[in-house]
Amino acid sequence: MKEILIEKLTLNVGAGKDQALLEKGMKLLKNITGIDPVKTITTKRIPSWGVRPGLPIGTKITLRKQDQIKDLVTRFIKSKEGKLRKSCFDSAGNVSFGIHEYIDVPGLEYDPQIGIIGFQICITLKRKGFSIKYKGKKIGKKHQITQDEAIEYMNKTYGVEISE
Repeated sequence: MKEILIEKLTLNVGAGKDQALLEKGMKLLKNITGIDPVKTITTKRIPSWGVRPGLPIGTKITLRKQDQIKDLVTRFIKSKEGKLRKSCFDSAGNVSFGIHEYIDVPGLEYDPQIGIIGFQICITLKRKGFSIKYKGKKIGKKHQITQDEAIEYMNKTYGVEISE
């Protein structure tokens, strides 16, 4: 029950109010995964940013199939040269980092229709028995994943080096 697994992999491209960048981001995520991404819609009004409720400001995709996740995570870690900062790991053990240019990812070629854009990656970790949190119950303190356990998992599984 203490074995750590990847629950899901979320890829995100934030575009703000630039709709051309949003379309490029959607095309990029489709090229990476082969699945159509969804648009993220704002619910707040922020006049200084030019954002209003109902405006699409980004695109994302969530993957849960383990074989597809492992291949993508391996490629994303290679694009970061196997190194992540300790600040990429949160207190719940999740891992988040960004890729500045998608052409750094092995297996992705430059597409002139997309140009050069980056995206964010969030890896959500879990243990067996975490499904009770969806039933309104809490996970015990001993069963939660700490930052150090997540770092150890990423080091053992994907050979990630941690820098300060």
